[in-house]
Amino acid sequence: MTGAFDDLLAANEKYASTFTHSGLSGRAARGLAVVTCMDSRIDPLGLLGLNAGDAKILRNAGARVTDDVLRTLVLAVYLLGVDRVLVMPHTDCRMSKSTDEDVHNLIAADYGVDTRSLDFQTVPDQRAALRHDITRITSSPYLPDDLAVGGAIYDVHTGRLQPVEF
Repeated sequence: MTGAFDDLLAANEKYASTFTHSGLSGRAARGLAVVTCMDSRIDPLGLLGLNAGDAKILRNAGARVTDDVLRTLVLAVYLLGVDRVLVMPHTDCRMSKSTDEDVHNLIAADYGVDTRSLDFQTVPDQRAALRHDITRITSSPYLPDDLAVGGAIYDVHTGRLQPVEF
C-alpha cells in the first residue's frame, strides 16, 4: 500500500504518535447511532458535539436506511449500547439531484459501465425519503419498540440541523 496512499500513511503515523483512545470500548458511550451520507462535507461527531466512542456512525450515499443499515442497527442496539438513532441526510446532496435512471445513464455514457443491476436509491424528495427510512426503523420487527428515532436534515452551507417532525 504505497504510492497513492503515502499521504494517508504519513498522516496516520502522526496521528498514532499522540493516540489517546486505546481505552475506549466498542459500545456507543452516548447510546447514539447516526445514519448519514458519505458526503465528505459532513463531520458527524463535530456537528453533534460528540467525541470518539460516543456514537456509531453509519454512512452511505444519500443517508438511506438500507437492509445493511438495518442489520447494523440491530447489532448496534443489542450488542453495542445504542438506544437512539438519528437519520441525517443533508442539503445539496447529489443523490437528491438525480434519478436512478439519470445516474445509470451518466455512468454508462461517461465510463461505459452498465450499472442497471444496482439500485442507487436516489432521493427526489428528501423529506419523504426521510419519513420512509424512519418508518423502516420504527416498524422493524428486529428493533425494540422503545428505540428513540429522529430525523433531521443537515445544512452543509450553514452547519445547522433542521429537525423534521413525523
